[in-house]
Amino acid sequence: MWRRALMDSKACQSWRLIAKRGAAAGNGKHASTSASAAAAVNSLLLRSLKEHYLEVSKMNPPPKVSPPSPFTIIKGALDSNGPVLKRTYGKEEISIFVMRLANIIHGEGDDPEDDGINQLFLHVDVSKPGQEDSLQFLCGLYPDALGIHSVSMRPKDESSLDVVPQSKYNGPVFQDLDEKMRDAFHSFIEERGVNESLFPFLQAWLYVKDHRNLLRWFKSVGTFITEK
Repeated sequence: MWRRALMDSKACQSWRLIAKRGAAAGNGKHASTSASAAAAVNSLLLRSLKEHYLEVSKMNPPPKVSPPSPFTIIKGALDSNGPVLKRTYGKEEISIFVMRLANIIHGEGDDPEDDGINQLFLHVDVSKPGQEDSLQFLCGLYPDALGIHSVSMRPKDESSLDVVPQSKYNGPVFQDLDEKMRDAFHSFIEERGVNESLFPFLQAWLYVKDHRNLLRWFKSVGTFITEK
């Protein structure tokens, strides 16, 4: 009786061992299949990234355009989110930041016949020595016009395209101002050379910046996927 029980026990252990080996083999096969699938997906994605990288790298840049005098290009602007152009006006220093208007105001540039780059967003910073704050204009720039969206006083160190309302009072809604005052503000920045004459250069500059950023993105994503 005990011998039979022992034999039955050994038989059960043998079946358990076989079952464990089978499960382990199944798990190994599943892991192998998953690894193969992941490798295939990575290969497909890397090939697509490479193809697009080569396609974009062959695109012809726009004709070289110089900014209107006396504005000068700020060194390193293509690799930063800082100002693009600067100039002096008497004791004042004028700095200009730019990006696409469609990235700021949703709904702008949604016309399928419009490539979106014909609507630019400017942040114009007018500062004076010894002053903690600067006068800042947020503007829409077009090939044939410039419109002011807002005027505010902000600390000089806020040198970025930050359009999120701050806790500090940012001034009245520009369109609520008297027409004469709105016209006077337009005359103020036009006197300092901020007008539609900036459009050709800034349009070409944005094209180059977007092109470089896209190539950098393709390359950095590919590097991330290939590194283990």
